Amino acid sequence: MPTTDSHHPIAENHQPTLKKVINTTQLWAIAVGLVISGEYFGWNYGWASSGTIGFLIATLLVTVMYITFIFSYTELTTSIPHAGGAFDYANRAFGHVGGFIAGFATLVDFLLAPPAIAYALGSYVHFLHPLIPVIPTAVAMYVIFIGINIFGIKESARFSLFVTILSVAELLIYIAVIVPYFKTENFVANNPPISTNSIFAGIPFAIWFFVAIEGVAMVAEEVKEPRTTIPKAYISSIITLVVLALGVMVLSGGVGDWRTLSTIDYPLPETLSMALGKNNSLSKIFASLGLFGLIASFHCNTISYSRQLFALARAGYLPAFLASVNKKYQTPHWALIVGGLVGTLAILTGTTDKIIIMSVLGAVVMYGTSMVSLLVLRKKEPLLDRPYLAPFYPYFPIIALLLSFVCMCAIVYYNVGLSLLFFGSMLVCLVGFLLIFGVKAPQKI
Repeated sequence: MPTTDSHHPIAENHQPTLKKVINTTQLWAIAVGLVISGEYFGWNYGWASSGTIGFLIATLLVTVMYITFIFSYTELTTSIPHAGGAFDYANRAFGHVGGFIAGFATLVDFLLAPPAIAYALGSYVHFLHPLIPVIPTAVAMYVIFIGINIFGIKESARFSLFVTILSVAELLIYIAVIVPYFKTENFVANNPPISTNSIFAGIPFAIWFFVAIEGVAMVAEEVKEPRTTIPKAYISSIITLVVLALGVMVLSGGVGDWRTLSTIDYPLPETLSMALGKNNSLSKIFASLGLFGLIASFHCNTISYSRQLFALARAGYLPAFLASVNKKYQTPHWALIVGGLVGTLAILTGTTDKIIIMSVLGAVVMYGTSMVSLLVLRKKEPLLDRPYLAPFYPYFPIIALLLSFVCMCAIVYYNVGLSLLFFGSMLVCLVGFLLIFGVKAPQKI
C-alpha cells in the first residue's frame, strides 16, 4: 500500500508551492476567524422558521455533528496536508470523479460564504451610517481584502490573529452585558409547537454557526509542523466556537421579543438596543466593533477559497492560470481575483439567507464525502502515515456522516429550488468534466 504522497501533484518539483509560515496560534485564529461571523449574523434566520426552542435543538444536533466531524477530519488534514482539502482526500479515496464532487461542493461552500459575510458587513455599516449603501460596501470588501491577501500569507495570518482576538473578546463582553437582561419567559414565548419540521427547518442556519471551520485544511500546506499544529488548532477552535455560539444564541433570545431579530443582518446590536435602550451609545459602539468579527471571517474565507481554486487548478481540474503564484509574495493572486468576481456576482444576484443556504449545502455534501473518504482510506491505505487518529473510530466519523446526511436531507426538503440549482449545476459540470477528460484523471493543463 502507498505510504507517501509521491503520486500527488504537489510532490512534483515543477508544481507551484506555498510558503510554510503559520504557527498554532495563528492557525487557531484562522479557524475561529473563518467561522466567527456566524455568531454575529445569519443564525438568527433560524428563529423565523423554528422558534427559539426548535432552533436550540437544531443547534445542539449540529454541534454534535461538528464535534465528531472535526475530530475525524483532523486525521485527514494531518495525514494529507494539501491545499485541496476534501478534494484531495476524495481524489485519493475514490479517484478523479470523487475528487470532482468533493471539490465542487467545497468550492460552493467557500465561494458563497464570503458574499454572505460581505453583505452583512455592508448591512452593519449601513446600520451605523444610513447614507452608506449596502452593496457597494460589500463589493469594496472584496477589493480591500484581496489586496491584503496578495501581499503574503504570513501577513494575512498576523492580521487574522489580531481581528480574531478582538472578535472573541467582543463576544465575551457582549455576553457579559446581556446576561442581567436575560429572561427565560422571553426565550420560550411565542414559539411554534416543537416538531421534526420546526427543528429541521432551522438546520441550515444552525450550520452557519460553524460552517467553514473545515477551511483550515486549505492552508495545511502553509502550516509549520502540521503533525502537531493542526490538531491543537482544530480542537481548541471548535471548543471556542461551541461556547460562543451557544452563549450568544441562548442569551440573545431571552432579552426581548426574539421575533424582531429573526429577519435582520445585525441581531447583536439590536439585542443591545433592546437591553439598554435605542439611544444607548454602547449599541452603536458594539456595531462598530462588530465589524471585526465579520472582517475576520471574510478575510479568512478569502484565504480558503483562493487555496481551493489554486489546488483544483494545480491538479488540472480548473484552468492552469488559477494555479499561478505571485513571484514576490508566493500567493495565488489569480485565484484570489477570480473568486472575488464570483462572490461579487453572488452579492448582486442573491440575498443573504439564500446565499447561506447554498453555502451550507455545499458544506454538508463535502462533510459527507470527507467522512466516507476517511473510512475508505483506513482500509485502502492502512500504512499511510497518520500523525493524528480520529478518536472513537469508527463511531465518530460514522456519526458525523449520518448527521451530515440528515442535515443535507433537511436542507433539500425545505429548499427544493436552491437544491435543484446546486445538484443540477454539479451534474452539468460533472458531465462536462467527463466529456473533456473521460474516465482518465485530468492531466495538468
